[in-house]
Amino acid sequence: MAILIAEADSPVVAPDSSRTYAWVVFALSFGLLLSDYMSRQVLNAVFPLLKAEWSLSDTQLGSLSSIVALLVGLLTFPLSVVADRWGRVRSVVLMAALWSLATLGCALAANYGQMFIARFCVGVGEAAYGSVGIALVLSLFPKHMRASLSSAFMAGGPFGSVMGMALGGYLAVHLGWRWSFGAMALFGSVLVTAYFFIVSEKRLALATPGRSAGLPVTGLRSLFSGLFSSRSVVSAYIGSGLQLSVIASLMAWLPSYFNRYYGLAPDKAGGLSALFILIGAVGMVVCGIMTDRLCRATPSRKWVMAMGYSVTTFVLLTIAFLLPAGPLQLVVIGLGMLLAAGTTGPAGAMVANLTPAAIHSTAFATLTLANNLLGLAPGPFITGLLADKFGLLFALQVMPLAPLLAMLAFAVGKRSYAADLERLNTAPGQTHT
Repeated sequence: MAILIAEADSPVVAPDSSRTYAWVVFALSFGLLLSDYMSRQVLNAVFPLLKAEWSLSDTQLGSLSSIVALLVGLLTFPLSVVADRWGRVRSVVLMAALWSLATLGCALAANYGQMFIARFCVGVGEAAYGSVGIALVLSLFPKHMRASLSSAFMAGGPFGSVMGMALGGYLAVHLGWRWSFGAMALFGSVLVTAYFFIVSEKRLALATPGRSAGLPVTGLRSLFSGLFSSRSVVSAYIGSGLQLSVIASLMAWLPSYFNRYYGLAPDKAGGLSALFILIGAVGMVVCGIMTDRLCRATPSRKWVMAMGYSVTTFVLLTIAFLLPAGPLQLVVIGLGMLLAAGTTGPAGAMVANLTPAAIHSTAFATLTLANNLLGLAPGPFITGLLADKFGLLFALQVMPLAPLLAMLAFAVGKRSYAADLERLNTAPGQTHT
């Protein structure tokens, strides 16, 4: 069976009107990514209120967060393939409408079961938006802008998370937790309505007359062979996913931690947590730049950098949650958050180096799958499970073991990296960087 792996298109130089339209599409797409993450993370800001009103366990609270990441991990690849065949614009509109309606369903939920169903639908709606949205955006701009546009677009994730938690906490305290979800649903509904009337496949075709069809990859066997061609690339997938479980756990549980151990109201706890997430987002960018600069002459050093970020995260966060609540603990948590997502850049570079160029988009979808199934989905749930049995503080003290496991995975990959890269570079018809 033949599979078409769509590459970002390469439009010719467009007139000013087309360029303006491209930036309008970018703004709407970026806004929808903000809505995506705001709808996903607003839940964390209202954990204390839901726990009190519905007498929920920490395990139940964690499951409401983890179900979204689980569905994103499971459905990203198949829904992306469907979107490429059915039409990206129609897919974006359908996905954004679904997560907005599902977020409204969260506002109307009367119990845990209804909230779980609504969050399930949020996860289905958001599953493939990241991959489809960035592919659509890149198809409108020249090649020399792709790196800038990719980083700018994906920055909507952490910024949306921060906005969702901070605004959600504020609205929950002043208007009630249902308004937190309602506001996110309204924001998404306005954007998807504007997107529906402004963006169309016909206008995209007029704006990008040089769009290409894509790169063919023949057969599922050859596709999976390229995705899992070596021990080192599998180690990169695993290490990246394990490391990101820390970010997922802290995003979900820092508001509750600050509420329980610092005595902060949900709005203040959400605002403080948002600050730490911003630190993590800045650290992701800084660590990526630093890795490229330090490893320019020796690319294999990226494995060492990834291992360093992981083990330092383990040390800092272990110390942080052994310290008593207070300013010193907050400083050390901030230092840990600065490095917690630092492996994102090195892991992405490793995956690109170890897979054929023709399937890089699918390789990164596989990396996303690993990130969700190994980190973003189980992290909050396992932390909640431990919190129910031993208390939230103990759960957060155990959480830093995941980066230690990530470091071991990166160490395994480093051992075979040189041999794997040489074998892949000498394979007939293969091109690696």
